[in-house]
Amino acid sequence: QVQLVESGGGLVQPGGSLRLSCVASGRSISIYVMGWYRQAPGKQRDMVAVVSRGGSINYADSAKGRFTVSRDNAANTVYLQMNSLKPEDTAVYYCNANSGASSYWGQGTQVTVSA
Repeated sequence: QVQLVESGGGLVQPGGSLRLSCVASGRSISIYVMGWYRQAPGKQRDMVAVVSRGGSINYADSAKGRFTVSRDNAANTVYLQMNSLKPEDTAVYYCNANSGASSYWGQGTQVTVSA
């Protein structure tokens, strides 16, 4: 079973930055894509940024130009550097790992952007 552990969330002022990390352990060798999703209370969970083992990346329109996703395949780790944060970025951020056959989720890390 794959286990995902996120870290790096917290409270930040508008315009600030945070760096999220997610480490996958267990049977992660078959993981094809890792990435980040976010969900605000009462809202659907939306993709923020995903990256495949081959390096292809998709960003949500709201993240382009502000967020950068990167992946260390050897360490089974994915990062999300978030700059120029806005209050609308406030959400629980979830790490995801997808093998094609299975999808795995971390417990989430809270990101709050407020003055």
